[in-house]
Amino acid sequence: MKILSGINDFLWSWPLLYLLMGTHLYFTFRLHIPQRHIRKALRLSVTPEQGEASHNLSAFGALATTLAATLGTGNIIGVSTAVALGGPGAVFWCWLTGILGMATSYAECYLSVLFREKDPCGLYAGGPMYVMKNGLHNKKLARFYALCTLCAAFGAGCTTQANSLTQTTSSAWGLSPHLVGMAAAFLVGLIILGGVRSIGKICMKTIPLLGILYIGGCLLLLFLNRDVLPETVLTILRHALMPQAVLGGAAGQAARYGISRGLFTNEAGIGTTAIAAASSASQSPSRQAYVSMTAVFWDTVVMCLLSGLVIVANSIKYPASLLGVNETGLANAAFSCLPMGGSLFLSLALTAFALTTLIGWSYFGEKAFGFLWGEENMRVYKLIYIVMIYIGAVIPLDVVWECTDFINAMMVLPNVLTLFLLRRCIKK
Repeated sequence: MKILSGINDFLWSWPLLYLLMGTHLYFTFRLHIPQRHIRKALRLSVTPEQGEASHNLSAFGALATTLAATLGTGNIIGVSTAVALGGPGAVFWCWLTGILGMATSYAECYLSVLFREKDPCGLYAGGPMYVMKNGLHNKKLARFYALCTLCAAFGAGCTTQANSLTQTTSSAWGLSPHLVGMAAAFLVGLIILGGVRSIGKICMKTIPLLGILYIGGCLLLLFLNRDVLPETVLTILRHALMPQAVLGGAAGQAARYGISRGLFTNEAGIGTTAIAAASSASQSPSRQAYVSMTAVFWDTVVMCLLSGLVIVANSIKYPASLLGVNETGLANAAFSCLPMGGSLFLSLALTAFALTTLIGWSYFGEKAFGFLWGEENMRVYKLIYIVMIYIGAVIPLDVVWECTDFINAMMVLPNVLTLFLLRRCIKK
């Protein structure tokens, strides 16, 4: 545990942050700043494409599945932790990773649609492992990435989210972790056993509603704290752009924690979002890449920014409310200011986001399992995933978190290497 923790502290302090931010900057300029077409991308995400096959996900369905996996406790508690450890400036650096990360997400999704495969039933399967297999012609690297994705599905996508779910329900309503674990396993099991169409339908119905409710709650809090909003923005910028915040020193934690939180929440550079993009019925790699790029926009540019503004504004207006509050309590302190049950609203939001993340990540793991061992054994994977939800709900997760951080690092390296080697295949 000590050795693994030391490796993760090194990898996720600066080496991987430099690598991912460098990748984001490279593809931003190589692809002629695709972020400037965000309005077009948002419009395409809600515009049906002619000729979309009914047995594959629509472009919006693929986007909703991606958001189900990426939108979660990291957008709320993760931002709270980043502000607590890195200061208000962490919000700016988190937001910046979202702006730049859209270009890397475009590149990942473009290649995944370009090199995807179709099974005998007419369903598409893709992702970085298929890009490595069909684009790089390196099956060993592809199997390694698929294995890491499968482990991440059981870790970050399953056990950690199930544990976050039980922690929320236990602290808010005193519910038994065993009871919540069994209920979550049963509910998610019903959905994922129905296949990709079932997952897509649920995500398309729940994710927009959850997003609207959470954004609405944040906007209401910002309206209530509007008198300190200019000071909030200036505080964030001042702490983010002072020389020591970028180059080092005590305030240098702002860049480190802001960037790392942004990279973790939107997963640009890790490659998992491209798995959902490849399942789309869209025939145009560029069109689907634009649509899938908006997942990073909603996840980090909008949701994380709003969470950060709410938390910093509350700390400026009500500093006394932060006395004795731990790293994850900043969000609860901010949302408790909502009229009529702010703490209840936050608990319900965390519970709902944890459940949707369980559903979204089950699909990523399913595609990795299918790549390694074929579709005929898929029920074995789904049953293991359902059991792991219950196990994650009731066990301590220190080791699981450390393993998840290490696995994420092992996914970044081959994925970024593939993007650079196949960069000429991506149309500007």
